[in-house]
Amino acid sequence: MEALSGMANLEQVLSKAKNLKLLILDVDGVLTDGRLFFDHQGNEYKCFHARDGHGVKLLRQSGVEVAVISGRKSASVALRMKQLGIELVYQGHENKLAALAEILDKLNIKAEQAAHVGDDLLDLPVMTRVGLAIAVNDANFAVKQHADCCTETNGGLGAVREVCDFIMQAQGSFPKVLDSYLQS
Repeated sequence: MEALSGMANLEQVLSKAKNLKLLILDVDGVLTDGRLFFDHQGNEYKCFHARDGHGVKLLRQSGVEVAVISGRKSASVALRMKQLGIELVYQGHENKLAALAEILDKLNIKAEQAAHVGDDLLDLPVMTRVGLAIAVNDANFAVKQHADCCTETNGGLGAVREVCDFIMQAQGSFPKVLDSYLQS
C-alpha cells in the first residue's frame, strides 16, 4: 500500500482512514499551490491539478463524500468544484469550524468520520477536531506538527490525489477502481 509520509503509527492512521465518510479540503495551498494570480483588471486565476480532480471523482464514487472549506472566495473555485460534482463548497469562511459543523450536520456524521487536508494555520481548528488530520508536504511547520500524517507531494501538485488513493486503499476500494481501468 502506498503510504503517506510522517506516520508515527501507520496502523492508527489506517484505522482512522478506514472509517472515513468525508474528506474536507482547503483550497489555496492544497488544491492549488497557494500562489494567487491576478490580471490587470483584478481577475483572479488559480491552477488546479488534473490528477487531484480525478482522485476526488474516484473517491466520491467509492462512497466517501468530499467538501471544500476555504477562507477566500473565488469564482474559479466554484467552477472547478461544480466540474467535480462537489456540492459542499464553503468559500469565504475564515471561521472554518462553523462550516465544519454545518457539513457534519448535513451529512449526519461525526467529526471522527471526517479527514481534513490543510496547509496553513487557518486549517488547524478543523484539523484538530476531525478524525484524520493531513498536512500537505509544503505545509507550515505548525500544521505538520498537528497532523496525523503528511503527503509526500506539495499542495496543488497531486497531494489531494495521494490522499484520495490512500483512503481508497485503506478502505479496500482501490483494487476495484484499478480493475475498472485495466479491464477497459
